[in-house]
Amino acid sequence: MCIGIPGQIVALHETRIDHAWAEVCGLRREVNIALVCEGDREALIGCWVLIHVGFALSRLDQQEALETLAALQAMGEVEADVALFLTAGAKS
Repeated sequence: MCIGIPGQIVALHETRIDHAWAEVCGLRREVNIALVCEGDREALIGCWVLIHVGFALSRLDQQEALETLAALQAMGEVEADVALFLTAGAKS
């Protein structure tokens, strides 16, 4: 089964115009933003996106993103490294 993980765009890539850095529970990953960028790249900073195999597929509002992360954690469907961050975040 393929799933997407919600992440928040926290910075733009320095040299690759179609890439940005997304944070998923404290873990930063490089993602391709070509599918969600509608003009000004700077406007994406702070936005929540659904990430699958390195691509930001769609935008999400924060509530939907957090609910999705909680549901994925409950189902045990998150990657092991992301699951560790989710568990650590719940204890903080």
